[in-house]
Amino acid sequence: MKKKTNILLIYTGGTIGMVKDYKTGALKAFNFEELVKNIPELKQLDCNLRGVSFDDPIDSSNMNPHHWAVIASIIEEHYEDNDGFVVLHGSDTMSYSASALSFMLENLQKPVIFTGSQLPIGDLRTDAKENLITSIEIAALQKKGEPVLQEVGLYFEYKLYRANRTTKINAEHFEAFDSLNYPPLVESGVHLKVHQNYLIKKVTKNKSLQVHKKMDNRVAILKLFPGLNQNVLRSMLGIPDLKALILETYGAGNAPMDEWFLNAIKNAVENGLHIINVTQCSGGSVFMGHYETSEKLKEMQLVNGKDITTEAAITKVMYLLGTGVPDKLFKTIFETPLRGEMV
Repeated sequence: MKKKTNILLIYTGGTIGMVKDYKTGALKAFNFEELVKNIPELKQLDCNLRGVSFDDPIDSSNMNPHHWAVIASIIEEHYEDNDGFVVLHGSDTMSYSASALSFMLENLQKPVIFTGSQLPIGDLRTDAKENLITSIEIAALQKKGEPVLQEVGLYFEYKLYRANRTTKINAEHFEAFDSLNYPPLVESGVHLKVHQNYLIKKVTKNKSLQVHKKMDNRVAILKLFPGLNQNVLRSMLGIPDLKALILETYGAGNAPMDEWFLNAIKNAVENGLHIINVTQCSGGSVFMGHYETSEKLKEMQLVNGKDITTEAAITKVMYLLGTGVPDKLFKTIFETPLRGEMV
């Protein structure tokens, strides 16, 4: 007889675990047991479900690196006793958290799936039930006694994406997330269709899970726009103790050619600031040197963000700085795919 898989649900907060206070109309968090009570279908799943919850569930707008470390610690603590993990999380910052966890969990050999919902679980038209049930089913998938998925994923509205490739694209539709530069790993229809060739290649067996909990938040994001003035740029680049800046450029990594702009960027890089060139387009890649407007940035040794999302870029930077990567290796390591987050 096939052994049942053990799946741990980790509730951090978010709409999926909210219930409406009908007096005020406001949404408030309710406890994990009630969440399970609201979905009797969970009893039909062929796996053992257990749940842990944040002591104080939070709106995902309040999510920060301390909370990521708490999620990582829960996974670390329960890693040996479980075959997979489902993290219930608010959708607003889910791509950031899921990207962060992908870097924090090195040598991961079990599925960690983030999911949530646009409507509370008690609502008549809720998307919470399908998202949760299918996330658990995917987390429980096994082949020859091994988990099918061995990475961090994000499941929403019939698609499982690689977590560090996702972006929240819609605040109203059930299809809240997309992964513009990487195809879905699993699609849910009448059957679960697993795209094996898109999954992360398995890590070698003898490597044990390493959990990195130190994230360095001495980072910033600057989105270029026509009319960006010198004082704003100077202020950003002059932030005391800033270690890295994600520069959201135009198109394939292009930026203005104004002398004041280029000089400011050049000086910042020479003074040791890591500047990562990431496109502000939802899809596509940075290709420095393709146009004259990015050739200068290439010459200045800006870090090439390639096709990484802003969410993955900022969390990868926090992770690398947190692990104490030497300055001279930072560019090389950032430009290297670590968890399938870039080409």
